[in-house]
Amino acid sequence: MSKVAIITDSTAYLPDELVRQYNITVLPLSIIWEGVSYRDGVDIQPEEFYRRLQDCKELPTTSQITAPAMQQAFSTLLDQGNEVLGIFLSAKLSGTFDSAVQARNSLTSGQEKVAVVDSRFTTVAMGLPVLMAARAAQAGESLAACKQLVERASDQTGVLFVVETLEFMRRGGRIGGAAAFLGTALNIKPVLGMRDGQIEALEKVRKKSAAVARLIEIVKDRIGGRSPVRLAASHAYAEAEAAAMLGMASAELNPIETFCRPLSPVIGSHVGPGTVALAYMTGMP
Repeated sequence: MSKVAIITDSTAYLPDELVRQYNITVLPLSIIWEGVSYRDGVDIQPEEFYRRLQDCKELPTTSQITAPAMQQAFSTLLDQGNEVLGIFLSAKLSGTFDSAVQARNSLTSGQEKVAVVDSRFTTVAMGLPVLMAARAAQAGESLAACKQLVERASDQTGVLFVVETLEFMRRGGRIGGAAAFLGTALNIKPVLGMRDGQIEALEKVRKKSAAVARLIEIVKDRIGGRSPVRLAASHAYAEAEAAAMLGMASAELNPIETFCRPLSPVIGSHVGPGTVALAYMTGMP
């Protein structure tokens, strides 16, 4: 039986050691900044990006993974004797999933050995289901079983985040349901989330520390005592805040696994510096 190779995009933010351990293929999205194209997390790293962002007058734009790049990656993995499961960020936020569908349909052979999934998330909220699928693949599960698992894992996953300002989301066109908070954006720290693949507005809080505390309360309410729990934090140039948030949430929820990762330029350009996010997954062994 063929092995199942897992492929995802650069916004999954899994720790490098886990990517290596489970042999996960990560394809970078791109940002275009001052006429130069950079591969996300390859040609430009988060720390450099956020330093430059502080002084720039024009925000970078972002670009999906192209269908030809996706097809080449699929073909390479197939040629190595694998079946392929691709798990990508929400189709409502990026055309990357559509590129994956086009790439699979364009394969001259092996289409039946490639499956693609819209995670309906991005950042570490996508990374958690990707990790579950990678572990199942390494354990020898079939392509169909791995696909079913990642879909079930996504159903058991959620993410909430707090931004310093909605301006980056507004300018980047990814504001979604958070547009309801724009009128008071200067006076609040909004608590936001993702539902059905797009941004939703949850609550308005005046101080960031209070917003983070409220975020943890909402996560705890949503988990509702279910177990086991996995938590993952991510941040845009706010590592200490994200680590503290993850520590507070862990003390409340006793997770079996945690990690904290920086947001790469592709996502950071849309949410802005100071953003902290907390993803959770429940009920998955």
